[in-house]
Amino acid sequence: MTDWASTRRALYAGERLLLPPTDASLEAVDAARALLARELGLDDVRRAHERLSPEALFERIGRVRRALFLEPSWHDRVRDVIAACGVEPGGVAFDPIRLRVVSHRGHENPRAKAVYLAHRDTWYAHSQSVITWWIPLDDLPEEETFVFYPERFDRPVPNESEIFEYGAWVREGWDLKIGWQNRDHGLKAKYPGVIGEPDPGRAEGFACRRGENLLFSGAQFHQTRPQARDTTRYSLDFRVVCLADHEAGLGAPNVDNRSRGEALTDYVRTER
Repeated sequence: MTDWASTRRALYAGERLLLPPTDASLEAVDAARALLARELGLDDVRRAHERLSPEALFERIGRVRRALFLEPSWHDRVRDVIAACGVEPGGVAFDPIRLRVVSHRGHENPRAKAVYLAHRDTWYAHSQSVITWWIPLDDLPEEETFVFYPERFDRPVPNESEIFEYGAWVREGWDLKIGWQNRDHGLKAKYPGVIGEPDPGRAEGFACRRGENLLFSGAQFHQTRPQARDTTRYSLDFRVVCLADHEAGLGAPNVDNRSRGEALTDYVRTER
C-alpha cells in the first residue's frame, strides 16, 4: 500500500487492491482455523460438509461467528491487521470480523440463498466511504472466490435496497448481523437484491493466497460464486470507514443505494 489517503481515493474510484499476507493477517487466519477445528471437531475443516450434518455444521459455525464478531480479542486482531498494512488507527472505525462459509453445493440450499445474491455492501446501510477488507483462510482458485462487475460500479442496477432498514435489522439483537444464528433467517429475513435479471456486464474473478488482504469499496457490485468442488471455503472479512471522509461526504459514487439507517453507529473505534 502507498499512503492510506491515496489508497482510499483509488478504492472510492473503483480500484481493487490485493495485498500480500502480513504477520497480522496470517495470525488471524491461524487463530480462526484453530477455533474452527476445535468447534467442528475436525482437523481438515475444508471437508466439514462430509463429516457433519447440515444442522450440526450450522450450529457450530454459528458459535465461531459469534465469537469472532463479539470478542474483544478479535477486535484487537482487526486493529492489528489494519495497522500492519500501514493504516493509522486514529479516525478509523470498523464493523467487526465475520467468518464467511461457502459450502460444496451450498447454492442448492434455499436457506443459503442470500449468500449468492449479487449486491453492493452499501445496500446494507453502510457509508459510501466503507471499504471492505477480505482475507482467505486458504489458497483459493478463482472458482472458489467471487466476482466483481466493474461496469456496474458507477452505473445503477435495478434493486430493492429500500427494503433494508438498519434499525429493524438489529432491533432484536445481533443475530441477523452476525449470521448463522437461526436457520430460518435465510428463509424469512429480507435481504436486498437485484430486481429482474439486469445485465451485470463483464465479470472479473480472482485467485488468492492464504492470508492475503483484498481491499475494495463497499459500493462494488459483486457476487459469490456457487461451487461444487467438494470443499468448504472459509474467509474473514470486516469493513472500515475513515470517519473524516464520511463526515465530508467523500466516498464511492452512490448510484442506486436506497437503504435506510446507518450501520456506522455500531462500528467499533480503532483506538484501543
